[in-house]
Amino acid sequence: MAPQRAVQLSLKKPTYAVCVVGVETYVDVHSDVPKGAETFGVSGSPGVEVFVIYDPARVTVPTGKTHWPLDANVDVTVSVDAASKALHDLKVKVSYFGRQEAGALGHSVLYLTAVDVSLDVDTGRTGKVKRNHDDKKTWRWGPEGYGAVLLVNCDRDSVVSAGPDLTNSQLATLDDLQDMSPMVLSCDGPDSLFNTHKLVLDVPFSDSRRVGVFCARGGTSLEDYKQVLGPQRLSYEVERQPGERKISFFVEGLAFPDVDFLGLVSLSVSLVHTGTLPEVPLFTDTVAFRVAPWIMTPNTQPPLELYACSVVDSHGSNKKFLEDMSDLALKANCKLIICPQIENRNDRWIQDEMEFGYTEAPHKAFPVVFDSPRNRGLKHFPYKRILGPDFGYVTREILFAGASSLDSFGNLDVSPPVTVGGKEYPLGRILIGSSFPKSGGRRMAKVVRDFLQAQQVQAPVELYSDWLSVGHVDEFLSFVPTSDQKGFRLLLASPIACLKLFQQKKEEGYGEAAQFDGLRHRVNRSINEMLADSRLRRDSLYTQKCIDWNREVLKRELGLTEQDIVDIPQLFFLKGSHAEAFFPDMVNMVVLGKHLGIPKPFGPIIDGRCCLEEKVRSLLEPLGLRCIFIDDYLSYHELLGEIHCGTNVRRQPFSFKWWHMVP
Repeated sequence: MAPQRAVQLSLKKPTYAVCVVGVETYVDVHSDVPKGAETFGVSGSPGVEVFVIYDPARVTVPTGKTHWPLDANVDVTVSVDAASKALHDLKVKVSYFGRQEAGALGHSVLYLTAVDVSLDVDTGRTGKVKRNHDDKKTWRWGPEGYGAVLLVNCDRDSVVSAGPDLTNSQLATLDDLQDMSPMVLSCDGPDSLFNTHKLVLDVPFSDSRRVGVFCARGGTSLEDYKQVLGPQRLSYEVERQPGERKISFFVEGLAFPDVDFLGLVSLSVSLVHTGTLPEVPLFTDTVAFRVAPWIMTPNTQPPLELYACSVVDSHGSNKKFLEDMSDLALKANCKLIICPQIENRNDRWIQDEMEFGYTEAPHKAFPVVFDSPRNRGLKHFPYKRILGPDFGYVTREILFAGASSLDSFGNLDVSPPVTVGGKEYPLGRILIGSSFPKSGGRRMAKVVRDFLQAQQVQAPVELYSDWLSVGHVDEFLSFVPTSDQKGFRLLLASPIACLKLFQQKKEEGYGEAAQFDGLRHRVNRSINEMLADSRLRRDSLYTQKCIDWNREVLKRELGLTEQDIVDIPQLFFLKGSHAEAFFPDMVNMVVLGKHLGIPKPFGPIIDGRCCLEEKVRSLLEPLGLRCIFIDDYLSYHELLGEIHCGTNVRRQPFSFKWWHMVP
């Protein structure tokens, strides 16, 4: 309920005032009182509700004639429920009486003109604007919460636009209105009232660069929609037409939440009396919006599109790899999109360049690509080829410094939904690779970390990935969907599991079976040789400790048990002070539903089968997954990457609505 406005009465002449439908007006019955008056009576014409407010502990309710004591503990308010048809068509009369009550000692008359002014948005989060007299100025999380949602208008609906729609102060296409949240201004009342009163729409200066407002005039031409509030305009005098009762607006977000922006913006409309200097606001109605966050999707969400790059290097083209990706996408009923060499400039690491996510409001959702600050050969691909109608774009640039390897988005992942100690994360938690705590090593850029943290709905967890040469979390972990109650498993690379497997095969008499058998570009290493290699064992035990440290963090921060984790055999070796995969890194896989595109490890062949592949099959296929091993050795592994690094997947959004959670 809006604050009450006070009106002072006079015995000498009628008082005239404007009141707002649904808002109580305080009537001052105490300031101008006839001499000898001890009680008063009050009445209103049809359409006026009169309320006498009193303290029952101090005031006795009068019997018979409703003459109330002129006591400091008795007040009067009035309200109306419909707009006036004409000026001063509502009346309130106050009569004052002495002790004898022989007749009234005096009268005060108040003539009211009621105007219906209300700013309304989709506070109920149904996708429709409904009239609401409840608290519109606050925004509340949770299934019982309320408050409107804004989409950042970061797609490009018109082919003639140079950038995202949010950069345009003019509407380029009517389709763009679908990305905006509707807002309705009620403005009913006698037309003559607006000769001396005006309606003013305002945005606070602090919010003005984060929100834009377009006024709609009902036509189908672009000229019928003009931006009235935004970074260059903080106030707009509403152009109400005679007889107009409702005016429609469309509101767009201009920025995602960030370290300096909590995501909340507000808009206000004021009824202003122009007959006074300075002009006096008689009533203000305010609505709050929260800007929808950018949301990542985990491997457990169904795939929609698989991306890969066509490249050529000293070993030739990666045509065979792309054919394998095509077969995999076909099995998963997923569309394959190949970025040609002319667009990727021979940069194959498409996972590092960008991360697919989405943004959602009750009335609409669309995908948004987050462009990493690595800015190599693929730097223009997300902006030039992915940004488009109903496909948004966002990026964060590192100022005054270059990007490190940890700023690539192979170093960015997200878990499936988890519950940790009773705290629910229905959209999962973001995982970021970083340095060992307090070690001063490489970290993802603060500008990116701050952005991810500010989205609030996928509280990030920092892991230790700086022990790797490339330093990405996708080199030692992945998530796969399962059909059991848990719904997923965490896969972790495990040097110990690999050494145990090789030791077992040695004891079974297969010690001469060789790693890299059949691979022309790599010298074979028998199981016996690898187990006898003290340096390889030492390096593997060191990297196992690094992975084990992360294992405990993941168990603690994601609420996992050992039963939720699958150890995938993998060896690493140190090159200088950082580790690299000894053979193709199998956890660095692409997950398309139950179909897993796994780097072919070229493990020892036993009974005609790769023992590493067989071990992984035995771990994952009972979970309902299909393991498809793909040769990425020359095109990816030798360049310190694998299948996940060289692919990217756009996935279905969550069915869960982010505003239903409580961060």
